Amino acid sequence: MKAEEVISRYKNGERDFRKENLRGQSFQGKDLSGADFSEADIRGANFKNATLKGTKFCKAKAGLQKRWTIVLLLVSWIVSGLSGIVSLLGGAVVALIFDNDLESQVFGWIGLVILIVVYSVILRQGLGAGGAIASVIASAIAIVIAIVFSIPIPVASAIPVASVIASATIIAIATIIASASASAIATIITSATIIASAVVGAFRLSGPVDIAVAIAVGLVLVLLGAYLGWRALKGDPRDAWIRNIAIAFAATGGTSFYNANLTDADFTGATLKSTNLREANLTCTCWRNTIKLDRARPGKTILADTAVRELLITGNGYNTNYSNANLRGANLKGAKLKRANLKLADISEATLEEANLEWANLTEAQAVGTDFTHAYLTGACLEAWNIDSTTTLTNIDCQYVFLLEKPNPQGSRERRPHDPDRVFQPGDFEKLYKKIMNTVQILLRNGVNREAFRQAFQKIMAEYPEITHDSIQAIENKGNDVLLTLEVPEATDKGNVEKQFLQVYEVRLKAEKKIAFLEGREEAITHHIQDLKEIAIASKSNQSSNPIVNFTNTAKAESNMSDNSQSFNIGNIDQSQANNPNNFNVLNDNARQVNTNNFTSEQKQSLAEAAAEIQQLLNQLSQTNPTTTNKEKMIVVGEVIDQIETNLTLKNKVINALKAGGVEAFKEAIDHPLVNILMATVEGWTEV
Repeated sequence: MKAEEVISRYKNGERDFRKENLRGQSFQGKDLSGADFSEADIRGANFKNATLKGTKFCKAKAGLQKRWTIVLLLVSWIVSGLSGIVSLLGGAVVALIFDNDLESQVFGWIGLVILIVVYSVILRQGLGAGGAIASVIASAIAIVIAIVFSIPIPVASAIPVASVIASATIIAIATIIASASASAIATIITSATIIASAVVGAFRLSGPVDIAVAIAVGLVLVLLGAYLGWRALKGDPRDAWIRNIAIAFAATGGTSFYNANLTDADFTGATLKSTNLREANLTCTCWRNTIKLDRARPGKTILADTAVRELLITGNGYNTNYSNANLRGANLKGAKLKRANLKLADISEATLEEANLEWANLTEAQAVGTDFTHAYLTGACLEAWNIDSTTTLTNIDCQYVFLLEKPNPQGSRERRPHDPDRVFQPGDFEKLYKKIMNTVQILLRNGVNREAFRQAFQKIMAEYPEITHDSIQAIENKGNDVLLTLEVPEATDKGNVEKQFLQVYEVRLKAEKKIAFLEGREEAITHHIQDLKEIAIASKSNQSSNPIVNFTNTAKAESNMSDNSQSFNIGNIDQSQANNPNNFNVLNDNARQVNTNNFTSEQKQSLAEAAAEIQQLLNQLSQTNPTTTNKEKMIVVGEVIDQIETNLTLKNKVINALKAGGVEAFKEAIDHPLVNILMATVEGWTEV
């Protein structure tokens, strides 16, 4: 069927083109999405730049047309003749060992040594680096021979030249193997031997022994070249470039899908030898049970990786290492990946529907846009894997997962659920990670500056009305840093939320540091987990509702779902929460008034005593030190703080006074101009 007829029928709504003969037809740039070319003969067909979304090529036959195969075989015959002559050159040199002339015998032995060295290095290191090393060695030996034995350099140079030509012969034979059948290969090697025998007379060889040796050595060299070519085509990394050249040559005139859009196309059972797939979009393309896909030209697609290609063909990756593998957009529906290592692998936009990923290692795997519908994930390690709202987790079959690849110092891999006797119920896994996917996590370095936090959060609420104080899911200590987790609507640009928050926060933090410098402090006041309740209260001071904000102090930063070792809630509490020693609560109190008349006599006395001692210290140091500039004031306050710190009795009095009456009551009890600066420093002591 001609291409014009196919296109016409397609435009009229026909999609069934199964078993049609489309050899050599051109569909360049055409849109044939959804068409069915199953079992069609598409050898030599041109689908360059075509749109073939969802198109079926099941059991189709791609590759070279017969005329191109004949041309390639003719070239192979020519190459075989040349390889026979070149190989015989090496054999003729070795045959000089049996010459009556001593100089010729020496030359023959040297030639034999050089050939052994050249091919030994190439066999061990490949024709790339190994061939270069071997050629250098051969050239050096040739020059030494020329000098020591007074042999003309052009004659001596025949040896390294022969080694270079032999390398070209290896490439040629590899190309032949890539495109010819087994019988053709045998014929070509045989012809090379015959041609070598026919040209023996061109060399000065006398006697049956010389001729036999020359032919034998030539045949060995041809067979070595054939072996190296075969090894390269099997994917040996030492000779990868030979394979690339051979397959590129063999694909000339073959079926071309260059730069075609093959999204969701199906090549199940198709023969794809000598097919050009460079630059093609292979997202979710099915390659199951394809034939000779290793002889196709993959370019830089995921098919270039031998292990990945085999996985796509067989669907079996049980206990196989795919760490750092590029599986982006791969069709792995129903793949057997139990215990597979996918650490750092890119499986974004891949289809893993119904795939068995039990006990697989997905540590730091990129899974954005990946379809895990009805996948099996029991026992999988999900440490720091990257998913988002486009990742499909529908109907996951999973009893439990691990959040750490290796056990922590306590011997735990952070199993979820924590209880080893419990497992996820149907739908639990999706709910758990759906919540995580709709959150933004913002890391604040070296604690939290309260004022910077308040202003940044107000900015976010102004820009995103859906985000409120209720959106704060958690504030966690991560070593010296603090991790803020916000719940956001599904369509929210999470990157923009983080960017806007940090822009405001960092600008305000710099301003706070400047103020701290002017006031003589070493750094701006930052707040860690014990101060975070005050930050949350400040951030919701204008809110009428009583939201609950969870603050979690964790010792592990590797997981997004770490254990809670210390937490507190802001909002309504019941008696059971109040009796829990690991939980404390701060009630919403937006109208606190300072009234010392409500204090007990003991509290009044404690407050008065502490205030009197503090005021005495302030008065003494103010008289002996200048307090004109902010820096001078901070020096005086710093000295007061130092003296309080060294006097534990006085420090305890200050803490008790702050707890009993609060900061405002303590300020009223001290009559000194530096009291505000002092209170800003000591008010956090109540949280220790």
